Amino acid sequence: MCGDVVDWNGTKKVGLEEKLPSGFLLTTVEGLANYMRKSSVWPATFGLACCAIEMMAVGSAAKYDISRFGMERFSATPRQADLMIVAGRLSNKMAPVLRQIYDQMPNPKWVIAMGACASSGGMFNNYAIVQGVDHVVPVDIYLPGCPPRPEMLMDAILKLHEQISHEKLGVNRKKVIAEVEKAALASLPTHQIPVFEGSERNA
Repeated sequence: MCGDVVDWNGTKKVGLEEKLPSGFLLTTVEGLANYMRKSSVWPATFGLACCAIEMMAVGSAAKYDISRFGMERFSATPRQADLMIVAGRLSNKMAPVLRQIYDQMPNPKWVIAMGACASSGGMFNNYAIVQGVDHVVPVDIYLPGCPPRPEMLMDAILKLHEQISHEKLGVNRKKVIAEVEKAALASLPTHQIPVFEGSERNA
């Protein structure tokens, strides 16, 4: 039998966890489901530029061994993927295709914007390039770099796993997704954000 447990002010705490014998684990349905989800994330390859080379290195090189995270299968079909890694710059002509593929992915699904171009347009601040893929799809993890190294992508994936482990389920998750996407689509494009006062860009 476990000893008495007291909290910070000395009050005795007697809960179910104190009455169970060793070998029992208490968790929530959300916690269990999220543990399974983060351990079997299948990425959909969406390589658009040079960042895709680094993404392919993570998926194919034994040095990185992404299979230890349950992600050894990079999917070429959105129907069998739940993580989209947007690697590279996104043109305005490609944006509807990106959105269509995202919509074809089953829920729950997540997006990593890999590289400076996917995150904010990078050096391509012109009419042809979308200034951040978050104007087209909701982004969960922004990964900076030009291009980011494979180790950085693996770190972003681990951070996504941590985020997945604390996500809500059902109606609560739908509400969060709707709020994030609404805020992203209403945000000011980066080419309209003032850099500093007195610059020609603000004129």
